[in-house]
Amino acid sequence: MKKFYLFMFLILLVITGCSQQNKALENSIYSIVEDQNNEEIQVQSLTDFEWDKAFLFEPYTSNDVIIKTLGVDFKDPSNIEMREDIYLLVFLHENNVVHYVEINRQQNSFSLGEKEYITPNEDLIFIDRH
Repeated sequence: MKKFYLFMFLILLVITGCSQQNKALENSIYSIVEDQNNEEIQVQSLTDFEWDKAFLFEPYTSNDVIIKTLGVDFKDPSNIEMREDIYLLVFLHENNVVHYVEINRQQNSFSLGEKEYITPNEDLIFIDRH
């Protein structure tokens, strides 16, 4: 019977994926953006999990573009395709989505500069205040 429950648990993990919305990280980012003196977010200093790359998606980005950019299947739970109030930051570890955060715009825009994605060693997100 234990094997059956273990098997069902593993199936559930595969179906739902291992990605999860990281509310604690969202709150940390929100606090940084709220302080008008901050012009950038140092992401690595805020994370407590392993990640290799993180991609930042702008409002209205389609799920197809997200999947193509990430190179992995990802069902966007934030529905950013229909939203203008958030950016979506998706973290990968060994080509698997491990966490994502919704970054509330707070009347701002965000960018990775010239980079396609950030890494733990090059982890800056720039805040463009309007």
